[in-house]
Amino acid sequence: MKAHGHESDPALDTARHPVILFDGECRFCNGWVKFLLRRDKRDVFRFAPLQSEASQLLLPSHLRNGGSSLDSVIVVEPGAVYTHSSAVLRIAKHLGGAWALLYGLIIIPASLRDRIYRWVAKNRYAWFGKEQSCMMPTEETKRKFIG
Repeated sequence: MKAHGHESDPALDTARHPVILFDGECRFCNGWVKFLLRRDKRDVFRFAPLQSEASQLLLPSHLRNGGSSLDSVIVVEPGAVYTHSSAVLRIAKHLGGAWALLYGLIIIPASLRDRIYRWVAKNRYAWFGKEQSCMMPTEETKRKFIG
């Protein structure tokens, strides 16, 4: 899936790299992104905070401007957008190695997986806190962030 009207911008081209949209103000989410940056040895992922303009360009209209999008990690791939537990499982699949085995959990009905996901999402600020600003990538990881 390409952001409509922005096909010429290579940073928004999801054909080569799944883009992970995350809550840039959530400490847990920022920790998750740092975890992925350390393990993305094959340079698979690109990242953008949900609060960024790039995220708004990549999101389908029904997920823009709040709604359920800010309580979920979102993975944008060619022709598909994944949210909640499905997004986490897609990330595990793309990481490869032993992490890809977690994708087998996809057989559990999404309603059950998402119930657990939403419980964690609902409590993430209370458990881990909130950042005052979005994470700033290091020089080594800056190229993996869009927007």
